Amino acid sequence: MALSQAHRPSALKQQNKKHRTLGHRSKGSISKANRGRVSAKALSKKLKFDLSREQRKNKAKQIRAAKKEEAFLRKRSLGSHSHPPFLVTVVPLSPSINPRTVLTALKECDEAATITTSVQGITHINSPRFKQRFSFVIPPVNDLYAILDCVKTSDTLLLLWPGDEELGGDADLLLSSIMAQGLPTPVHVITGLEEMAQKRKHLLKQNLAKEIEVRFPGPAKLHSVEKPQDALLVLRHIGAQKQRPIFFRDNRAHIMAEKLEFIPEGSTGTLRIHGYLRGQPLSVNGLVHIPGWGEYQMSRIYSRADPYPLERRGKEATMPDEDLHLLEEANPDLQESLTSTNEVDPMEGEQTWPTEEELAEAEKRMGPKKYTKRVPKGTSEYQAAWIVESDDEGGSVGDDEDDDEDEEDSSMGRYTPVDNMSQDGCDKGEEGSDEEEEEDEEEYETMTVEDNEGANYDEKVDYKEEMDALKKMREAREDATFPDEMDTPQDVAARVRFQKYRGLQSFRTSPWDPSENLPVDYSRIFQFEDFNRTRKRVLREEREGALPGWFLVVEVKEVPHHLYKEHLASHSPLVVFGMLPHEQKMSVVNLVMKSHPQGHFRPIRSKDRLIFHVGFRRFANQPIFSEHSTGNKHKFARFFHPGSTVVATMFAPITFSPASVLVFRQRGDGAQDLVATGSLLSVDPKRIVTKRVVLSGHPFKVNRKTAVVRYMFFNREDVQWFKPVELRTKWGRRGHIKEPLGTHGHMKCYFDGQLKSQDTVLLHLFKRMYPKWTLDPFVPRPLPLYTFHSAHHSDSDEDDEEEGKEKKRAEDQEPASKRSKMVKFFS
Repeated sequence: MALSQAHRPSALKQQNKKHRTLGHRSKGSISKANRGRVSAKALSKKLKFDLSREQRKNKAKQIRAAKKEEAFLRKRSLGSHSHPPFLVTVVPLSPSINPRTVLTALKECDEAATITTSVQGITHINSPRFKQRFSFVIPPVNDLYAILDCVKTSDTLLLLWPGDEELGGDADLLLSSIMAQGLPTPVHVITGLEEMAQKRKHLLKQNLAKEIEVRFPGPAKLHSVEKPQDALLVLRHIGAQKQRPIFFRDNRAHIMAEKLEFIPEGSTGTLRIHGYLRGQPLSVNGLVHIPGWGEYQMSRIYSRADPYPLERRGKEATMPDEDLHLLEEANPDLQESLTSTNEVDPMEGEQTWPTEEELAEAEKRMGPKKYTKRVPKGTSEYQAAWIVESDDEGGSVGDDEDDDEDEEDSSMGRYTPVDNMSQDGCDKGEEGSDEEEEEDEEEYETMTVEDNEGANYDEKVDYKEEMDALKKMREAREDATFPDEMDTPQDVAARVRFQKYRGLQSFRTSPWDPSENLPVDYSRIFQFEDFNRTRKRVLREEREGALPGWFLVVEVKEVPHHLYKEHLASHSPLVVFGMLPHEQKMSVVNLVMKSHPQGHFRPIRSKDRLIFHVGFRRFANQPIFSEHSTGNKHKFARFFHPGSTVVATMFAPITFSPASVLVFRQRGDGAQDLVATGSLLSVDPKRIVTKRVVLSGHPFKVNRKTAVVRYMFFNREDVQWFKPVELRTKWGRRGHIKEPLGTHGHMKCYFDGQLKSQDTVLLHLFKRMYPKWTLDPFVPRPLPLYTFHSAHHSDSDEDDEEEGKEKKRAEDQEPASKRSKMVKFFS
């Protein structure tokens, strides 16, 4: 028996290639199959995403190491030998707390530390134990603007909490303003526990810790300074904690003034500012901004030796003699200009107005339509107006719809008239029909008459009764609130009153050119082709000049003398910000504002005067409000209601986002309420803010989809003028005006469905709103937060070393004068 053999295909058998991509292949199997070979297509790509396991682990390790190194560099950039010290702002949250006692405890906790006080009252503590430097500034505790300015440049905020009393409204206002502006790294210290029992201390600390957790994000530790070890722990905590970034501060150069010198030159002068440079490099050809003073140019920048080095020994030290080195001198060809607006050319964009012939032609088009009628000979024009024409007789001149219908009938053919048929059912022939046509032409003629439909309509309408009904409807509607509905005026024609308005078929998709009919103020501003792209480029580019960490002397030129005198009288610290390119120019700025529950208790009308704190600036303005929505058109808001969010549009200096926004409203007595907080949305003059006006009418004769509407207009010309605008009803119907009826504003309207008699017909009109040029860069300071009496802090300055040891002995001998100085300090 022969053995069975497997079938072998012949050489001519077709062999198909296997489908190699079927199924899943791991990255390891792909690398084994390739054996190191890389296709030419893969070599042309800059980045290949299918990395191996080892490559992915190595990439994650590199990213983690880079972030760790960046965090270490950021942490080492403060407080060390070659970097500026930690800038700490001390803010008490109660008028009963004396911040000098806390500062004295911090100065005495380390015996090896070096204590120095600058001319501006900033206390420097150099600690060899921690190898770190600290600068403590105490702004006037009742000056809100001074506290906000210090917090803008500070690295740490030292909050002093009362131990046995509740926070008042002023403390809530202060905390809300600081957190909305940009909260630095906070440190919480409780005071007033020295004479309390231990059990009560523990209970107060527990309650205050819970309140801090509610108010501040993240974990918070509560400190006290009852013992030197506690104060030392506070210093250690300030130097070791993670710093919170504040973008508008970190993206710009800023200086807290350690010393000020003014060189008068007439009504202005040169202001010399001594201080550590923080944030970004500062170029002498740029501009600087002093909050409350405005923008200025610099003439020179000097560097000098660090007056508060870490290696200095001794309990007290004074500022060494100045040894200035010129770093940069302003170049007039490269220096930024203070020009903030464009020059207006009155002949640019000149427009032509319509001629008298064009206006007369437009009025002629709005006149009554003329119809061509076939009437018997000898008929007068009055009689011809009453003759009802048949369907196949002449139509109106220029009526496209009737012409289309006639063409359609002729193309489809007509039935043969019954009159043309004989009694036996046969056609009379062409001869009979020609004879009849000749007779008709002899008996009839063609006449053009005006459309008198509704000519006697007024005789059937009692106009006085309608006015009385309208008055009753208005009185019945007084309690209801319609945000956009407006009554059509009777003394002014609607086409004149709303001549700047237009109708939109769709608020979202209908086109609107943002560059048409702009006011003259828009020719004075600057506009970016793409604001976000410019912002990224400005923040990303490298900057030249003095480096952060250096102790500089900056000369600011042409500073008004009266501003320097007012600053000396206020006893508040001075901060300076370096400006980015284009930030001195004017444009249209849009701010997102969210209502603040503490001060926003009544609506704010659009174009009311408000005080804005935008990043490092503060100014007063009268903005217009609009809804915070998507799309290219935004609805105008007449009021900023409590609990809502709006966008404020105004003419203001350009500021690159991100930047925080604080909005205050000034009372009649000078006090200010925090009404809103938010952020900078954009710098965009093309933002279209549209005001909507809704005119309402009421149907009183409804015939299915057709209705006669009254009370929307009060003359025939207005109906003709607004005829192209689409109508809507409150119940969702859409329609249009078909024709006017009479001379008192009645109109026949056609809708897309059955209309109810209780429905209301609406006409939506839109107009673009523009802000006014109402910028005021100088705003008054608010009233003091607290009121102090001479009985407060009677012995609080016993350890104050700011005035020197000799003044301290004199104050000990004269307690009355000491108390008067304390009242002056806290006021």
